[in-house]
This record gives sequence, structure tokens and C-alpha cells, in this order.
Amino acid sequence: MLKTVIFDMDGVIVDTEPVHHYAYHQQFEQLGITVTPEMYASFTGNSTKNIFQKLKDQFDLPQTVEELVDTKRMLFNDAFDQKEDLTLLEGVHELILDLRAHNIQLVLASSSARVTIHRIFKRFELFPHFSHIVSGEEFPQSKPHPAIFEHAVHLSGDQATECIVIEDSTNGILAAKAAGVFCVGYDSFHSKGQDYTQADVVVQDFKALNYERLAALLA
Repeated sequence: MLKTVIFDMDGVIVDTEPVHHYAYHQQFEQLGITVTPEMYASFTGNSTKNIFQKLKDQFDLPQTVEELVDTKRMLFNDAFDQKEDLTLLEGVHELILDLRAHNIQLVLASSSARVTIHRIFKRFELFPHFSHIVSGEEFPQSKPHPAIFEHAVHLSGDQATECIVIEDSTNGILAAKAAGVFCVGYDSFHSKGQDYTQADVVVQDFKALNYERLAALLA
């Protein structure tokens, strides 16, 4: 029986990837490092802290991880505030309202920093719909490690078998499955180079999802 839906944020609720891409690559240029498209794609689902730990180790960067994260956050916030056309992904607001109308609990489990999550939730007035917010910066290991989803399930007060995760990344899908949670893969045109073969169900449009279909998946 479905009781809780756990949402990823970037690429599922809102497409902030172009903003992240701009901020990261502006910083890579400042640092004088070359990050290949393949390397950048492998970071999907990782926390900013873990991304910069990997970059620091690979490129022997003199800055601390905290300094690198702070710089990226500043670049992101500036770009985010200037991007007036940023919107929720098509159909996701309707899905959120439909699930809440059926008393389904919603939990956010995003690799983004809590300050970034709060900026987006404030901008789009999402706080009233979600009972809990979990940020990847709170965990030493990023997706595909299952810790973030295990914690989200714990906060929900429900069993993993009573939850569904909606994810758009390979790492996120693997993390959900490792946590023992049914996973819906969202393969939209925003997704780049992700593998959805491990997802239990794959959709390309949120119009294909509603309370009845999601509840039937766990029936």
C-alpha cells in the first residue's frame, strides 16, 4: 500500500541543471581545470561536497573542499536569481497536488545543498506539500549509496515497501533500489546520458503519473 512518495529535486521537480552547469563550468575555468563531459555526467546525483572532493583529489587543488563549495554556491545563487524563466517541470505540480489530495506523504531527498533546496522551495512555494526535506550534504557518501533514501524512509515513518522514489539519474535509481524502495525513473528530455534499466518503471512525462497509477504499483 502506497503511503509515501520520495522525490528527487533536480531534474524531477525543477530543471536547475543548466544553472548548475553554468556555475560549475565557470568555476572550472577559474580553477584552470578541464572536466570532460563524461566526467561531469558521472557526477549526477552526487553532492557538491563529494564532487569537489573528487576534483580536489584528481587535480590536486590547493583550496579546501569547503572553499570550493562556497564559491560554487555563490556562482549558482547569482545565476539562479537572474534566471527568471526557471519553472517547475511540466506536470509535476499537478502530481504533487493529486498525491496530497489523497493523503500521500511527500518527502524530498536531493543531493543538493539544503540552502539550494530552500531557495527553490521558497521560490515555488513547495514547503507546505512536503513533510520532510533531506539534503545529500548531510551524508558522507552520495548516491548511489542508499543512505539518503534510507533516511528519507525512516523520517516518513513508513516501511520501504510502502514508499516510491521518483528519480531521473542513474545514481539515484541505484540508491533507491539499494534502499529497497520501488523506483520510478523519469526519463525526460532534460536527462542526459543516464541509465534507466534498473528502475522498476520508466516514464517520460509526468502526465503518465497520478495517484491511482502509483498506488497500483504497490498494490
